[in-house]
Amino acid sequence: MNNCLDDINNDNIIKDFQRVIRNKIKLNSIRTTKKLHNIKQIKPLQIRKGIWFICPCCENTLPRAQLEKNLYICIYCNYYFPLPSDKRIQQIIDQNTWTPINANLISTDPLGFYDIKAYNSRLEENKLKTKLQDAVETGIGLLNGIKVACAVMDFRFMGGSMGSAVGEKITRLIEQATLYKLPVIIFCASGGARMQEGILSLMQMAKISSVLAKHKNASLLYISVLTSPTTGGVTASFGMLGDIIIAEPRAVVAFAGRRVIEQTIKQKLPPDFQIAELLWKKGFVDLIIPRTELKNKLYQLLRLHCQVVL
Repeated sequence: MNNCLDDINNDNIIKDFQRVIRNKIKLNSIRTTKKLHNIKQIKPLQIRKGIWFICPCCENTLPRAQLEKNLYICIYCNYYFPLPSDKRIQQIIDQNTWTPINANLISTDPLGFYDIKAYNSRLEENKLKTKLQDAVETGIGLLNGIKVACAVMDFRFMGGSMGSAVGEKITRLIEQATLYKLPVIIFCASGGARMQEGILSLMQMAKISSVLAKHKNASLLYISVLTSPTTGGVTASFGMLGDIIIAEPRAVVAFAGRRVIEQTIKQKLPPDFQIAELLWKKGFVDLIIPRTELKNKLYQLLRLHCQVVL
């Protein structure tokens, strides 16, 4: 009899234990569901408003205000976020001194290019997304009181690709700088020439190089600042023609892409291949300057050049 009672008690204990486990699993499931529900409701809203950024290098979450204060550099791993052209202008040019040039100059579709969608449609989509007319902003402003002609490329607009409008805007900026004897600073960020415009985009390389030669013959200073990435036709032309060539830390600077080269030569390339620090060691880049120090260093170079010219 006792054995039977013990068996019954054991069965009851096991059932009670199983009931507790089931309830705990159910409770955790409810909590998890609520948590996921809250994430689904909040996270897209935060992303839309740009409240949080996730570092693609260390995957830490960064508040927008903190990232802006640190000039879009990750506080955990020192990763450099691509800087939109308007933020770059705010960082480099003195407040309320920026005067845009040819701001409404736009690309057309001379080839009637179509792949997945029409080239004109791509242009309109990028205009709406970036609030820009094309992949570069040009203008004249003061840098710590020194007047400079400045072009800032924006990678958000079709990968910073150089079409006829980009080439024309930079050309006109350099011509105006030559006329008024101003130094030129170009911030490069590009995937190269824009394939949708064919030879019309490639000819911008020669056009910009020719006006830079006239600028140089007038004993005027041109500083090229290479940000990540600077590749293709921009690297093969005005990107590497600066009297002084500056790069941001760890910037990718190249002509052909890493994968293309590896497939061509059938060899694995070293991890630091096409990184600014290696290019500096090989003499392709003159200076590597952190973003936080860039404005002051540019000012020192401009002052030094002005003293030499005088």
